Amino acid sequence: MRDIKTVDLNLLKALDALLDERNVTRAAARLSLTQPAMSGMLTRLRESFNDPLFVRSQRGIVPTQRALDLALPVKKVLAEITTLLQPAEFDPRSASLTLTIAATDYALQAIAVPFLVELKKRAPQIRVALLPIENQLLPQQLERGEIDLALLTPPNCPAELHARRLYDEDYVCVMRSDHPNAQQPLSLDEFCTLEHALFSYTGGGFIGVTDEALARIGRSRQVMLSVKSFLVMASILRASDMIAVVPKRLVDSLDGLVTQPTPIPVEGFTKIAAWHERTHQNPAHRWIRELLFELFIAP
Repeated sequence: MRDIKTVDLNLLKALDALLDERNVTRAAARLSLTQPAMSGMLTRLRESFNDPLFVRSQRGIVPTQRALDLALPVKKVLAEITTLLQPAEFDPRSASLTLTIAATDYALQAIAVPFLVELKKRAPQIRVALLPIENQLLPQQLERGEIDLALLTPPNCPAELHARRLYDEDYVCVMRSDHPNAQQPLSLDEFCTLEHALFSYTGGGFIGVTDEALARIGRSRQVMLSVKSFLVMASILRASDMIAVVPKRLVDSLDGLVTQPTPIPVEGFTKIAAWHERTHQNPAHRWIRELLFELFIAP
């Protein structure tokens, strides 16, 4: 019969930190250990797994294939142990934790703001950090616990994440309430003639889904302003004769602005919430996600 080795939980935590940091000094600091203590744990890990696990490089240490193969199982084991050690029932009224949400500027306005208002009522001690979405870094950030929840569109959601649809969003045409064209729906000619402001998710763009819809029928519009912040756009629209095509949820409750249907169909998008296996069974995070679903998923 093959020997079954036991591995100290602290060794698994050390391996997880080394895989994340790729640096012995940073891994030691993360676990509040001295560098010699971390080096000693790495020696024990090598003996336990009968593999070097990491080799030195100019920038720190590089994991072997064996170490890379262990990365996801170790994350999962540590997450399951954390769940086992937590109380069987989660009490939101007394819970004290930090929730980190990654979102676009749109999602911060349309989802995070109403969610935080309700969260504060039900779980007053939960702290929330709001971060911008960085699509290329997102899988690693979720795996490492730097982000707990991401508000995305389906095309930007990594396949390995858990995800659930929140709602479908539509686009509307918006302008100041006393705009010369505010009293009746814009014709296509008027729409194309007026100056437009564009809400650019990446910043600096002058072409969006509206322009793609116009191009399909051989038309174009005058995009004279590109902004990444919707709050700035709203202020500019109130102070000028510019119009904009924006997601409906951004303008539903704003004063001084009115909306109209777009003169041509503009394809909307779907918003989803995504999270890592690390927090999938965690009672606190399950409660937080259920609150989000309660607020945004139609019954």
